[in-house]
Amino acid sequence: MSMTIEDSVYLVTGASSGFGLAISRALVTAGARVGLMARSADKLEAALAQLDAERVLALPADVADSAAVSAAVESLQGHFGRLDGVVNNAGVARPGTTESYSDAEIQQQLQVNIAGVLHVCRAAIPLLKDSPNPRIVNISSASAIHHDEMLHLSLYAASKAAVERLSRDLRREMQAYDIGVTVLRPGAAMTDFAAGWDVSKLKRGMDAWQQRCGAYMDTGMEAGHVAESVLFCLGMDRGVSVDLLELRPNHLTEKFQF
Repeated sequence: MSMTIEDSVYLVTGASSGFGLAISRALVTAGARVGLMARSADKLEAALAQLDAERVLALPADVADSAAVSAAVESLQGHFGRLDGVVNNAGVARPGTTESYSDAEIQQQLQVNIAGVLHVCRAAIPLLKDSPNPRIVNISSASAIHHDEMLHLSLYAASKAAVERLSRDLRREMQAYDIGVTVLRPGAAMTDFAAGWDVSKLKRGMDAWQQRCGAYMDTGMEAGHVAESVLFCLGMDRGVSVDLLELRPNHLTEKFQF
């Protein structure tokens, strides 16, 4: 698998932390070159300091901004000269209910989680057509389909379900160019994904989750496990694609109590 990935060029969004940083690190370790896209230039610089400087490129851009995405992809092309795959990992979630979501929370989740995937794919596809083994991996979430995931994340879950539906037609569209399209659906893992959440809203979601789904939850998954799965999908032979891969933790533990 690493021979397929070695010296290839990939774009990873949401790459400054969590799944995105773990995916970028795994790609660099496998010999790839990686463009790391994220909103925060400072966080990107901190992420790059952990990686092989010759194999990575910081691309500060908000995936919700189509012009910024196009400029970033153009910079990646100018720096590395090619693009072989995209990992659409950028995502944002805010706990809440239909009644309580603010306009800003609605727009942010829809723009990043759905429009962001479209912006990146639209900018990347013309370059992917020239790759010997082109790939698009769209990161979904187990919350899109499983009722036992944390509650009060309905908008996030719905946006990820939309990504899966979008990916279904994208796969058909990309067959004309032999571009493989994969949906990777991870469950919860220990990351800083919940940083910045309103603690009171998080507590209400956790309380509702415990009341509806019981006192126990699955844990044990790390960001590195998601990264391994991404490399598996990217390393398929041309003409073969993982359509959907679900990865979930499998260790039972009591839910966190506030």
